[in-house]
Amino acid sequence: MNFDPVLLAPRMAPMKAAGLWRDETISVFVKRALERFADKTAVVAYRQGEDQPVRLSYRELDQRVDRIARGLASMGVGKGDVVTFQLPNSWEFIAIALACARLGAAANPVMPIFREHELNFMLSFGESKVFIVPKVFRGFDYASMARGLKPGLPHLQRVIVVGGDGEDSFERALLREDTPPLETDGLGPDDVLLLMYTSGTTGEPKAVMHTSNTLFSNLHAYIEVMELSESDIVLGASPMAHLTGYGYLAMIPLILNSTTVLQDIWDAPRAHQIARAEGVTFSMASAAFVADLCLAVENGSQPAASFTRFNCAGAPIPPVLIERAHRLMGLRISSAWGMTECGAVTVTEPARALEKSGVSDGRPLRGMELKVVDADDHELPPGETGSLFIRGASLFAGYLKRPHLNATSEDGWFNTGDLAFIDDEGYLRINGRSKDLVIRGGENIPVMEIENLLYKHPSVMSCAVVGYPDSRLGERACAFVSLKPGTALSFDEMVNYFAEQKVAKQYCPERLEIVDNLPATPSGKLQKFKLREIAKQFGKPA
Repeated sequence: MNFDPVLLAPRMAPMKAAGLWRDETISVFVKRALERFADKTAVVAYRQGEDQPVRLSYRELDQRVDRIARGLASMGVGKGDVVTFQLPNSWEFIAIALACARLGAAANPVMPIFREHELNFMLSFGESKVFIVPKVFRGFDYASMARGLKPGLPHLQRVIVVGGDGEDSFERALLREDTPPLETDGLGPDDVLLLMYTSGTTGEPKAVMHTSNTLFSNLHAYIEVMELSESDIVLGASPMAHLTGYGYLAMIPLILNSTTVLQDIWDAPRAHQIARAEGVTFSMASAAFVADLCLAVENGSQPAASFTRFNCAGAPIPPVLIERAHRLMGLRISSAWGMTECGAVTVTEPARALEKSGVSDGRPLRGMELKVVDADDHELPPGETGSLFIRGASLFAGYLKRPHLNATSEDGWFNTGDLAFIDDEGYLRINGRSKDLVIRGGENIPVMEIENLLYKHPSVMSCAVVGYPDSRLGERACAFVSLKPGTALSFDEMVNYFAEQKVAKQYCPERLEIVDNLPATPSGKLQKFKLREIAKQFGKPA
């Protein structure tokens, strides 16, 4: 595939001259680990229902990566191809990502929550050559779903099943020892390393392209601010198919030559148990994870004394939760703000976390710039809210096949779509969203796509989906619906309808409000702000 990463060329010379783009791929860091301490534990993978985790040293991980890369090459996967994998947090996830880099292919992790509706678009749009799924996860038959999709996807050559049987099982297809040695230099630092879909307001997901240079420039700067080192033990509980999981919980431990401990299904009491057993020191996830950890302690779980640093992103963190986590667990919560398009742009330093994380989203990492402007593109002074623009080293390489959506100016400024202000010390605070998204537990809900499906329901005249506050998840989604005369729609009927449309369960609105008419201007423009005001009441205690 011709990825056409159009946002790279203008930055290439200045970023490399400044030392922000180091021209290192992930294979460089794995090689360094093999030279320094091949027998150090690289990955510890806990699976629900299994007493003992899988433990792999860097040497053992590398051997499996080599087999997977050779297996993919034997299927015709090479430079410029896309490998899609829909896996929970597991050693296989990390090994496949590394194997893609070794081949020169782009890794395309997708969330386990996705079903036929989302996957058919993603696999087709990205021209995925191989699709790797678990046989069953959380009671769902991924193998049958993937095989059912294959006939309608002309680019998709193989479906591989982790835990499956037959020739298409992961073990038989990708862990063989009899495949030929690789004949490739692997991924270059300016080749597309990662293809990751993000929900936007255009009705369809956009495929974000990152290279080793764009992504790792961010991870190096993040490591510095969060004071991480090779001695850290990282808990990987947030889904690795998000950039949070892929970058900060999978790639950073490899860059550091440290250890990542994976949990496939989130369970807070078990997370405490794992953290104690493994000596976990750091993790990153949405505020919902922290709330669950606090509740588990209040219900009798024992936190790990070593686990002292946590970074929250995805939505503002309630100050009361920051205080609660520190009081109950000695956990210092740093706030962060970022996007799939740029990684964590701002982070609050651990030393100031208790003071600033509840009132800000951190300061920009090295290599990134911010500005807040008014409607006339004039930069605003500290404390005034306006549109947030960013530019710098970790900005993505562009949207696949959609350069017209890149939203970057000639001088490199990217329109985030968020409203924000910057305080006197340079800390950012997100203060609203101009883009139409609901963020539920750190997961972007594609509002326009859900609305478009609702409009197709035979009872629906008009509809709008907005967020309402939730103490655990940050936001939940509410569907306001006006009905065609003589029809009815219940909440259960709406849920069943989305299930029939093969929509991810997490995307389904969690509240339905039937109204006579949706608020609109005299010209007919929907006034969503009025619905948001109504929906705010749903999040308040009764």
